Amino acid sequence: MSNMVQFEHQSVMPKEVAELLVTNRQGVYVDATLGAAGHALRLLETYPEIRLIGIDQDAQALAQARQNLASHHNRTTLVKGNFRYMTELLASIGVRQVDGVLFDLGVSSPQLDQRERGFSYQQEDAPLDMRMDADNPITAFRLVNQKSEREIADAIRQWGEERWASRIAQFIVRSRQIEPIRTSGQLVDIIRAAIPASARRSGGHPARRTFQALRIWVNDELGSLSDGLDQAWRVLGPNCRIAAIAFHSLEDRIVKTRFRDWQHENQARLITKHPLTASTDELKENPRSRSAKLRVVEKLPG
Repeated sequence: MSNMVQFEHQSVMPKEVAELLVTNRQGVYVDATLGAAGHALRLLETYPEIRLIGIDQDAQALAQARQNLASHHNRTTLVKGNFRYMTELLASIGVRQVDGVLFDLGVSSPQLDQRERGFSYQQEDAPLDMRMDADNPITAFRLVNQKSEREIADAIRQWGEERWASRIAQFIVRSRQIEPIRTSGQLVDIIRAAIPASARRSGGHPARRTFQALRIWVNDELGSLSDGLDQAWRVLGPNCRIAAIAFHSLEDRIVKTRFRDWQHENQARLITKHPLTASTDELKENPRSRSAKLRVVEKLPG
């Protein structure tokens, strides 16, 4: 019996992605955030002649994707790595140009559900890890216990958009002087103590923004996204497209700005003048799609 963690993840806006990304029905497409291969499977089933390259830095996700794509193995190539190194990863398998690239950003549901990964503020005894790539030497434990109060406050303010960032950082540093902060439960208790009771009554779970900030910091998500978009543009052929699904404003701002810059430089046209969001039916089936925004851009010839 396999002891593999099951990645059962519902992809967001699969129909819209399949319709808007593919311009060449015999082309080569990159799913830069393969995960459990939900989008990849939809693309392969919709277009029986395309070739798909799946990239993911999470070894567990790749193993599950390989199983899920087994019936299309002759048209798929899976590569472990961070999409910020896309040109290098593609060159390693002899690919210099592609017909489309998909980014489905953020953390996947299965990663959140695995206690040992430490992504979720809902799992009290989980280790403070938060790495998407197990080879990454930086963990949330290391950042929380070693970084200065100012660095922690800046990160929580910038990447969590948390108004109580300075107070949370102060409480973190005070707590770790007594004992190391090892679990998500310890950190949640510290955050709760730091945020005044009146402020905790609204805005969802009090630790949500801090945990988002730590996850982005551990994985350098915004730096990776910025690099990844540039890399995708470099390997993209003329009249071909990039589709990006963002789940929070920080990611969406980077995507929106980059797409508009290319348009203003007369290198691209926006396929989506405004971001697409999930349909009412999809929202009922998949509540995670509520915050998703899909943007698509096409590279002009020349």
